[in-house]
Amino acid sequence: MPIDRPDAEPLTPYQYPNPPEALREIVIPQAVPADERVWVPQAENVWFRPLCLNASQGYWTNLLRVRKSGVLSRHRHPQAVHGFVLKGRWRYLEHDWEATEGSYVFEPPGETHTLYVPPDVEEMITYFQVNGVMYYTDPWGKGMGYEDVFTKIDMCRKHYTEVGLGEDYVRQFIR
Repeated sequence: MPIDRPDAEPLTPYQYPNPPEALREIVIPQAVPADERVWVPQAENVWFRPLCLNASQGYWTNLLRVRKSGVLSRHRHPQAVHGFVLKGRWRYLEHDWEATEGSYVFEPPGETHTLYVPPDVEEMITYFQVNGVMYYTDPWGKGMGYEDVFTKIDMCRKHYTEVGLGEDYVRQFIR
C-alpha cells in the first residue's frame, strides 16, 4: 500500500465527499479542560468530563476525576469497558492489581467490582469508554441504580445550564 511521503509530492487529501449520513468527528484540543465548569459533578469530590456521548450506539467516553479516597462505587457492566489511567491510581477491591498512571484496563462484561482510590492519592483521572450501562449494586448484588448514555446527557445538560454554559453545550459531545 503506497503512503504519501512529506519528502515526495505534496500530500493529497481524499478527493471525494464523505457520505452525507456520516456524523462529524469530535476533536477536543483540551481534553483535560482548564475551565472547571466543563467537569460535571457525579458525587462529592467526583466529576466526569464528557468526550463522546454516543446516543445512537449506547456508549460514552469520559474522563473520570476523583479527589477523595475510599470506595467510589460498586457496579457491573453488561458490556466491555476500557480504561486508561492518566493521573493517580486506583484498584478494584475484588482484584489484586492496581491501575497506575499509564495503565490500560479492560473490564469484561458481567463482572461486578468496587472502585477504590487509596488515601495517598490526591487526584485520579482515568479515561473510560463505557458500553451500555453501569448498574450500581450493594455488596450482595442488589440493584442500587444505573447510569447510561442518556442519564449522562441529562446530567450534563442540567449542570451546564446551572454553571452558565447553557443546556446546548452538551450537544457537541453527542453522536
